Amino acid sequence: MIKDSIVFVGLDLGDRWSQLQVLDQEGEVVEESRLPTRESALRRKFTTTGRWRVAMEVGTHSPWVSRLVKELGHEVIVADARKLRLIYRNPRKNDRIDAEYLARLARLDPQLLSPVHHRSPETQADLALIRSRDALVRVRTMLINHMRGMAKSFGKRLPACSADSFHHKVREAMPQPLQPALEPLLDTLGEMTERIRAYDRQIEDLCQSRYPETKGLRQVGGVGALTSLAYILSLEDPARFRKSREVGPFLGMVPRQNQSGGADPQLRITKTGDVYLRRLLVSSAQYILGPFGPDCDLRRWGLSLAERGGMNAKKRAVVGVARKLAVLLHRLWVTGEDYQPLRQITPAAQPALTVN
Repeated sequence: MIKDSIVFVGLDLGDRWSQLQVLDQEGEVVEESRLPTRESALRRKFTTTGRWRVAMEVGTHSPWVSRLVKELGHEVIVADARKLRLIYRNPRKNDRIDAEYLARLARLDPQLLSPVHHRSPETQADLALIRSRDALVRVRTMLINHMRGMAKSFGKRLPACSADSFHHKVREAMPQPLQPALEPLLDTLGEMTERIRAYDRQIEDLCQSRYPETKGLRQVGGVGALTSLAYILSLEDPARFRKSREVGPFLGMVPRQNQSGGADPQLRITKTGDVYLRRLLVSSAQYILGPFGPDCDLRRWGLSLAERGGMNAKKRAVVGVARKLAVLLHRLWVTGEDYQPLRQITPAAQPALTVN
């Protein structure tokens, strides 16, 4: 029996079973057990009079498990698995050892676990709407590419058109031998397109009814309902960042560092943080730099960066604009200011909006 005192728990979550390691204040293992990854089992285990510090890795089950354990009165640390090299590079990796390492790091210094923040259940549910739409879009793209590839194998090319109109415009252009195989896919594409449009209407309704702050973000050209809502839901609380410029590193849009002595090579971006939101911001940056992008400071800065030449100048410009866009959106969110596309023509009486 564990006494009513601070103990340190490592919980290695599995899909069906989870491994538990408990350390006392001196770092001695006082309990080692395996329990089902179910609410009833976890509730029985963590219903105790003592206050425990529980460490677990981020994963599929960590959102609801962390909320449950916190609800039962314990301190919870959700560790960033990508930064725990001693766990994922361990040559003797297993659930028991992983759980023990989590407990020992929680006992030594919680910051070594690179804690992550889990969203609330409401935010997680709203974000699931956006992610479901994205899954449909990706499947639709895969089917369209499949059909174009099949047509090319018969020496034909399907007409160029948008994904929304594909199922209407290519039916007559399909090679005759392929019609039995591809026509059912066209019907499926039509249904998927209608479902995507329904998701778009739901996203627009969410922006207007529950997330009015998205209106300020949509002042920026290239940022619509989808990107602004994904931004709000992914960051959830703007106060998490002391400065707007901290959003860039949070979303993985700053270069990696491997500085040692006099060597400081130029590396690719870290790509940490939310992959989907980063993809949306990059897409918005591509629009801003594209032929239909509005004239603004972001566009001028990005085009000047792209004109410097080099093999990857355009790619760097897109990523740079996406990073500055992420900072700008946070600033607009926090201050509620009106967006000024061109600061150099802003009246002196109005405060300039910093996007660095």
